[in-house]
Amino acid sequence: MVQDLDGETEQLRASAPLARIDLLGVPAWTVTRHAEARQLLLDTRLVKDLGAWGLWQSGEVTHAWPLIGMIDAGRSMFTVDGEEHRRLRTKTSQALTPRRLEAIRPEIEKFTEGLLDALAEQGEDGVVDLKAVFAQPLPMRVVGLLMGVDEALHPMLTRQYKAFFSMLTPQEDRLALLAELDVFYAELVREKTAHPTDDLTSALILAEEGGEPLTEEEVIGNLKAMVAAGHETTIGLILNAVRALLAHPDQLRKVLDGEVPWEAVIEETLRWDTPTTHLLMRFATEDIQVGDQVIAQGEGVVISYRAIGRDVTQHGDDADAFDVTRPTPIRHMTFGHGPHICPGAALSRVEAGIALPALFGRFPDLRLAIADDEIRKLPVMTQNDMEAFPVLLHG
Repeated sequence: MVQDLDGETEQLRASAPLARIDLLGVPAWTVTRHAEARQLLLDTRLVKDLGAWGLWQSGEVTHAWPLIGMIDAGRSMFTVDGEEHRRLRTKTSQALTPRRLEAIRPEIEKFTEGLLDALAEQGEDGVVDLKAVFAQPLPMRVVGLLMGVDEALHPMLTRQYKAFFSMLTPQEDRLALLAELDVFYAELVREKTAHPTDDLTSALILAEEGGEPLTEEEVIGNLKAMVAAGHETTIGLILNAVRALLAHPDQLRKVLDGEVPWEAVIEETLRWDTPTTHLLMRFATEDIQVGDQVIAQGEGVVISYRAIGRDVTQHGDDADAFDVTRPTPIRHMTFGHGPHICPGAALSRVEAGIALPALFGRFPDLRLAIADDEIRKLPVMTQNDMEAFPVLLHG
């Protein structure tokens, strides 16, 4: 299953703001427009609680469904709402502070330079995979640093999450993989409980402000989901930005000449080619009217961020165009909106803000080694991810 993202996005945009879709045999609604998504993401009648899903209650959806692991992911700030969500998110916010991000900036820069050295070495005689050598290991190193995970374990985590997201992984294997990850995170939490250090895992365990401390299950759930969302999103952001700039050399020149800031590249990429295509799932606790349609109590709702990013009513008639010189601020919702807005958004922006200028600063003549339309997408339903990104470092 390889996605035709452009075709899928166009089909969703041509539909109503609220459209019926089929998720591997399971019916759901999807939101395809900016205004309606903004409205629904603030609607307290849409919840993350799997128990509110009618198809789950009736037994029509079980753990045999390949996408259930993205919804039934354990207790964390990603799966609860209201006061409980605020409690769990507060703990994470206390651990993932601007101070902590600034403190690790030198480490991110060091990781980046080291990976660029490896890229130069491997690409000296020809084609090199920018994803495998640079865009993929960088965010995993960063999230590993934050969590306090030994670098020797990063390749294992990368393989595990890649298999988890792939639609080619048999569901039995995916469930076993999730169980293995639970064991890994449980061992990590117990180690950090006994020997806390200055890292995110220890901070989550030790956080005491704002109510009861997190349980082991809650710490594990937060870590598991944050690693999945954090490193996958940043891989997509870096590669999609590079791809867009290489396809628009006039815009790349403006950026390299300092006429356009890298921040504009990052925000336009997030809007135009979102790292997350669809976010699963919220459930209606009562009937919700959206225009002339109704989300019935118990029905599931998917947020289709890539279609939303191309919404002409929000971004203008040229919403399909990549343009880092847009005259108005780019108000996208790629990291979500409302209480569940992505807590790792700032980290992803910091990483891309370091990685992209460093990459093009080292290799200003970087170019694709294949035609753009030959880039193959991974068989993943929720992420905008590539199999590989082969490049030549020099013209």
